[in-house]
Amino acid sequence: MPLPHFLMLLSAVIIGAAVTLWAAFAAGVPPMAFVLIALSAALFAHFGLRNNHDPKG
Repeated sequence: MPLPHFLMLLSAVIIGAAVTLWAAFAAGVPPMAFVLIALSAALFAHFGLRNNHDPKG
């Protein structure tokens, strides 16, 4: 991937996250809800994308 495309993708993700946080805080969503949603998404990604890899070999 060329560097300009990577930088545009990175900036789009950062701007999208900022807009999401701004909209949620403007709507009155409590910060603890963000913590729970982020942890749930990380847990789902961790267990959902393991592809049955056994860490023991």
